[in-house]
Amino acid sequence: MTRVLFWSDSFWPLIGGVEVLGSKLVLALRDRGHEIAVVALREEGLAAEESYHGIPVHRFPFTQAVTQRDVQLLAEVRRDVAALKRRFRPDVVHVYHASFDAIFHLTTVTAHPAPTICTVHGAYPDQVMAAQGTLSRLFDSATWVTACSVTALEAIQRQLPSIAPRSLAILNALEPLAAGVAATPLPFDQPTLFCAGRLNTNEKGFDLVLSAMPGLLARFPRLRLLIAGDGWVRADLERQAAELGVADSVQFLGWVHPDRITDIINEATVVLMPSRVPEGFGLISLQAAQLARPVVATRVGGVHEAVVDSETGYLVPTEDSPAMARAITSLLAEPDRATAMGRAGQRRANDLFSWESHVSAYDELLQRVAEFATSSVVPA
Repeated sequence: MTRVLFWSDSFWPLIGGVEVLGSKLVLALRDRGHEIAVVALREEGLAAEESYHGIPVHRFPFTQAVTQRDVQLLAEVRRDVAALKRRFRPDVVHVYHASFDAIFHLTTVTAHPAPTICTVHGAYPDQVMAAQGTLSRLFDSATWVTACSVTALEAIQRQLPSIAPRSLAILNALEPLAAGVAATPLPFDQPTLFCAGRLNTNEKGFDLVLSAMPGLLARFPRLRLLIAGDGWVRADLERQAAELGVADSVQFLGWVHPDRITDIINEATVVLMPSRVPEGFGLISLQAAQLARPVVATRVGGVHEAVVDSETGYLVPTEDSPAMARAITSLLAEPDRATAMGRAGQRRANDLFSWESHVSAYDELLQRVAEFATSSVVPA
């Protein structure tokens, strides 16, 4: 049994691709025999200590300590993280997702020395990584680095060439659909567009979809747009929809439990991913593919690994609302093509993005890295 300290600054019940995938992964690894403890950021309303399906979750006020520059709080958080490491005595620390909070791992490594796996979820632009000294130190000091896509792997290797011999891509994946769940026919009588993502940033580009709605409604009057997610940007989007005169055709669903996302995608004709920033992969596109939905996405980061242009959907330039509108129109105006693209995406998802392979890759790497701690041989 390998004891794994799973470090993910954002963890359930917070929702996003990383959070959903991470919450599923810890359960799968626990079922493979690993003992897991989670370190996460403590957000307002969340307890410092709780259990996630029997897995202990330890939350720390990383944000407050860093942004407030509270010397006493910084010292307390470091002390508490170090105490957890000494108490849990991990064989491996898996930094699954981190940003500035990684400093609390780096400054407590001597509390209980253990090899580290770091996972890259974003295709970080060079200038962003250069500005994030903490992340560079984190990846550079890791025993092993994994990335959610080949694009993300190449990006981190380009910026930190020294990690190339100890890094690999473990492609994102999703659990198979639950028994009894199957893709429904794409609706065209009342075509439906669907977007999902955190609304605490403009990075997801949902405003670009809203900008396209007046023209789309002129061609498809019964069209509706569903947006899942919550955050401060929601009020701006609602205001934009009202100003454009499309509010009656747009439904803001708010926070949606991950288990409900499948049902909503199964109502959609097209799933949209209009991101402005380089996505490491774009998990919503894989969820769409599982249910045979074509995707229209911006060509950023590793999205092209999940969406094959003109085969499983369309990739359009970033910030190009008219191009997105043309791609959506093409799918809605040609039901046979849209259906064929959705089915092609479903076949590809089943062939390339196996959940069993995903979990097995992490299971085997954790065991090899733990063994490395007692040897002088770098795991290969």
